Amino acid sequence: MGRMTSAAWGGEGATPRRRAMLIGGGLALLGGAIALGEELSRPGSARAPRSRAPGHPDFTDALWVAASPGNYRVADRPADFPVELVVIHVTQADYATTVRLFEDPRHVAASHYVVRQNGQVTQMIRELDVAFHAGNRWYNNHSVGIEHEGFVTRPQDFTDAMYAQSARLTADVCHRYGIPVDRRHIIGHVEVPGTDHTDPGRFWDWERYMRLVGEARGTAGSRRA
Repeated sequence: MGRMTSAAWGGEGATPRRRAMLIGGGLALLGGAIALGEELSRPGSARAPRSRAPGHPDFTDALWVAASPGNYRVADRPADFPVELVVIHVTQADYATTVRLFEDPRHVAASHYVVRQNGQVTQMIRELDVAFHAGNRWYNNHSVGIEHEGFVTRPQDFTDAMYAQSARLTADVCHRYGIPVDRRHIIGHVEVPGTDHTDPGRFWDWERYMRLVGEARGTAGSRRA
């Protein structure tokens, strides 16, 4: 979410550069969208999800609420674009406001998932499709975007339940697409080239989060068929 031009969300101005490390503090603009779930995907699911059926999210037990088609582009990933990254966002709004914005075609932005402070994960865009969340066309094409309910200036918004469920979600995405669990492939919105956002901000505990993702990813790997 936030102050982005249409070109930034999908225009030709963005280039396929690898991410630049820009981690820092500061005030953030509105972020992207994020997800919820209780379990990792079943073994043998380390391939692209194919279903578009309502009520069948890509992440097990996620709540499905559809974003407006104006906030994403229909695609066939990873057949057309390999999924190589997970981008972590902070909503800069409460959950209800975030969902309402992602349902509004005039917003022209949304993430695949929104994770609430209570740990609930909501999927709003299929992983098959390209969400307008990163502010860079190449990164949009090649990533899954996860929003987290809260504000970058409020460390109390990043709850234990949120960290735990978001880590499970990210581990599940990495499992299915073969994405390495490291900071070159799991990045903050601030690290996307060309963006003017600063989320997830200085209070996001990357060390804790990556440890949790690694632990959950180990579980996913052990369950692979």
